[in-house]
Order: sequence, then structure tokens, then C-alpha cells
Amino acid sequence: MKRRFRYLIGGVPLVFVIGLLVALWAGLSHQPSIIPSPLIGRSAPPLTLPRLAHPGRQVTRAVFEHHVTLLNVWASWCVSCEYEHPTLLWLKRHGVRIIGLDYKDHRAPALAYLKKHGNPYVEVAYDRKGLATINWGVYGTPETFVLGPRGHIRYKYVGPIPLSVARRTILPLVQRLRLDETRS
Repeated sequence: MKRRFRYLIGGVPLVFVIGLLVALWAGLSHQPSIIPSPLIGRSAPPLTLPRLAHPGRQVTRAVFEHHVTLLNVWASWCVSCEYEHPTLLWLKRHGVRIIGLDYKDHRAPALAYLKKHGNPYVEVAYDRKGLATINWGVYGTPETFVLGPRGHIRYKYVGPIPLSVARRTILPLVQRLRLDETRS
């Protein structure tokens, strides 16, 4: 009788099956869009890239100083970016300052994309080869970082930002960082 409780199916120990079920259940509760970043709390990595609309000028890390800013990594070929775009426009309408980083894209389609869908960005850096994003720990597009007024990364979101996350998490964080900025 003890033998029946020790083994479940075909000689597989019951403890192993229970452990596997617990691991699967824990995985289901994990949010894949919230990937821990070792950059949280640190200064933004170096950034010196040509501007998308004005290749003779550059976007540097200085663009993050003295302002609470979102850095949004996107591309015209990215289907998820198109899904996210209305949320970025909503954030812009609510006063959020957004810098775009056009990733592994061609200049003409990227400019056409912004003309067609609207431009939520204060400025867009152009990373044709995708090399600048390596230091940021970018996995792909879209990815978004929230930076405080001193250029420190405060939050990272992987994937297209749904409006619910913009309302409940990103906008309140931006407002709190702005309030902290005025107090210091």
C-alpha cells in the first residue's frame, strides 16, 4: 500500500511531479515584461548617436540631464512598436518627455513611420547597427526606460507598453520623479 503513494505514473516519484507543478505554477505568475535590469539605479550608459531627422547633429547622454525622460527603443519594422505607439502618444499628451532610439532600421522608413503614425518623441537617436543598445541591455524592440532628472535609470519595461501600464505605473512614476526633482 505504501508503494502506491510513493509513485504516481510509470515509476515517476510523486515528489518530483509535485515539484514540477509548483515550478510551472510559479512561472505562470511571472510577468515577462518586467525583466530585472542591473542598470536600475545607475547612470544611463554612454550615448552618442546621430539624430534621425538631422544626421549631422548628435544625441548624447546629456539629453537625459535635468529632465525626467522616457527612452523608447523602437523600429519602423517592429509590429509590437506599432501596437505601442498610441500609448506613447497618450504619454506625450500627458506631458511625458520621450526620447526615441530607432533600432536597426533604415532612415527613410523610420521617418515615414513617424509621419504616418505621429511623433511622440522630443528627439530620436538613430542606431542603424544596434550597437549603442548593447550597453543598455536591450533584448529587442520595443523596450522603454524611465530616467530621473540626473540621468539615472529608474524603471525598465520590455515589450509594448499597454495603456493600463502607462496609466498605473509609468505616468505616476514620472510624476513622482518630477516632484522629487523640485524638492531637491
